[in-house]
Order: sequence, then structure tokens, then C-alpha cells
Amino acid sequence: MRIAVAGATGRMGRAVLAAVRGQADACLSGALVRAGDGACGRDAATLIGGAPFGVPVSDAPEEVIAGCDVLVDFTAPEASTHYAEICARLGKGAVIGTTGLSGAASERLRVLADRGRFVVAANMSVGVNLALHVLEIAARALPDADIEILEAHHRHKIDAPSGTALRLGEVAAAARGRRLVDVAVYDRHQERAPRVPGSIGFATLRAGEIVGEHRVYLALPSERLEIAHIADNREVFADGAMRAARFLMGRPHGLYDMQDVLGLR
Repeated sequence: MRIAVAGATGRMGRAVLAAVRGQADACLSGALVRAGDGACGRDAATLIGGAPFGVPVSDAPEEVIAGCDVLVDFTAPEASTHYAEICARLGKGAVIGTTGLSGAASERLRVLADRGRFVVAANMSVGVNLALHVLEIAARALPDADIEILEAHHRHKIDAPSGTALRLGEVAAAARGRRLVDVAVYDRHQERAPRVPGSIGFATLRAGEIVGEHRVYLALPSERLEIAHIADNREVFADGAMRAARFLMGRPHGLYDMQDVLGLR
């Protein structure tokens, strides 16, 4: 399985490079960066240490994607949709873990999936996606519970709430037959009123080097259920991305997510 890594100099890009090195059934075929990146031309191994890959870092997406079976992409929304267009045109798979995708970007990926094979997930962690599955069951079983979602990430993260927190909210709302846009509460600073029944609240922390924490509270008058996931390092996301890449091999065109990868539906 030939894996190319987009955003190879980034935090997640380096984690995926390390994950590829540890796979018996995969090899690195390309390391893609933005145009003019100073790492261009160097062996990709210089980004993580260890023995050379024999693969130079490149800022030529067409060339890098042409040489892979699956592109693993944790970059930015605009870059991800551009790379997905190339993947669809060249018949390559793509695992997209980019967060902060707009409605327009998500819709573009759905259209491209008619010609491509994509796994798209705001969080590639196996544990987080199991938590999503459990939350769907809990939100449906506890229709009167107040739902609050707390997430914490490192100081460098620019989107808030996180894509994973929003996905948790979407799943909880859908389990109750609602749309998140109709029930979400992101800021209570100006509120001077009791909590609205059926609303889903969000709280965000940005501090230090927190990799990722998500907690969902389902609170009833006399008891509270908590669903929590804590990522201790970025390897969990990279390992999930490798699992998604294997899933795509030989799959028909379509848009998949980690629930499909894990066989949860």
C-alpha cells in the first residue's frame, strides 16, 4: 500500500510519517508540503528522524498523488478539497482528517466522491468514533437529559469548537430528530435565563500542548452519564488514518467515515 502524506511538516503529518514507517503492509511514496516549503528536496525521514525513506519532500501535488494508492491528509480545508479533486481525477483514495471543513467544502467532497474514494472524519481516533456510537445510543435513550460538550486542545488550534466536538453535537441532535444548528449554544456570556430544554451546550479550552480531550455530559435530575475520550498523543489519529487507508483499498467510489471503517454500520 503506497501512502502519500499531505502536510508532511505539520504535527499530524509527522505523526503519519512515523506510523507509515511502522507498517509491514505499507510504504511511503510521497511527502507533500506547501509551495516553497524549506523542506522540499530533503528526504522525508529528516522530518521525524531515523533511517532514510528514499522519498524527497515535494510541493508538487499532481506528482505526489499520481504515485500513491492513498493520500493521508491532515491539512486545511482549501488544501484538502484541492487535493481531493486531484485524487478523484487520478483514481486515488484519500483519508481526510482535516478539521474546520465548511458546509461548502463538505458538499464539494460529496460531489467528488462520485468519482473518488474518500474517508472523511473530524477525528480518526478509534476511541472517539466508538464514543460517537455510544453517544447516539445514549442521546436516544435519554431524551430528557441535558447535553453539554466540553473539549480541550493545545494553544495552537485555530478552530473552536473542535470538529470532533461539533460532530458529537451533530450525532446527539440527530439521535433526537433535531439539527445541531437549531439547538446548539456556543456562548452563554450574555445569557440571563435558565437553560433551554433540548439545547446542546459547548465549552472550549485552549491551553499548553493538550493533544485532545472531549467529554459529553448527559445530565438528569438524579444522575449523570459522562462519555469521555482523552488522546495522550497524536499516534492514535495516525493509527486510525492507517486503518482507514487499508479500508479504502479496493473499495468502490464513495464517501465513507470512521463508522464505516470500524464496521459500526
